[in-house]
Amino acid sequence: MEKLIEQFSFGLFFWQLLIFVILIIVLKKFAWKPILKAVNDREEGIKQALDSAEKAKLEMANLQADNEKLLQEARNERDAMMKEAREIKTKMIADAKEEAQAEADKMIKQAQTAIESEKKAAMAELKSHVAELSVEIAEKVVRKELSTKNEQLELVDDMLADAKLN
Repeated sequence: MEKLIEQFSFGLFFWQLLIFVILIIVLKKFAWKPILKAVNDREEGIKQALDSAEKAKLEMANLQADNEKLLQEARNERDAMMKEAREIKTKMIADAKEEAQAEADKMIKQAQTAIESEKKAAMAELKSHVAELSVEIAEKVVRKELSTKNEQLELVDDMLADAKLN
């Protein structure tokens, strides 16, 4: 430190101080304003970027909420459509079953009616054949047995006796 004090010269200090003050004045006049302006512009840019980022963050949150809302609405709509489709399917199946049952009942009734009419026709035909056969048999029997007049009178008497008994 002593060496430093020994080498100290007031003239050199004065000129260094004067150069430093001139440098400060020149810097203040020519460089300080542009540097401060650049720093302020940079600070303003950073603030705007932060504000934009905050706005973007809020907008993203809003969009995300809107997306969730739309997604939930879409899910609800899908569920409603699925429920409606299930109801339509169930109704269509029930209608088809009812229609098939009605058609089956109709066919059964038609079949029963056809069977009944065929049965009646068969019975009528059978009665007709039985009657024809009976008449033929009776005719043959009567011809054979009633070939004489006495036999005919006996048959009439027997029939009258039977008629009175009934």
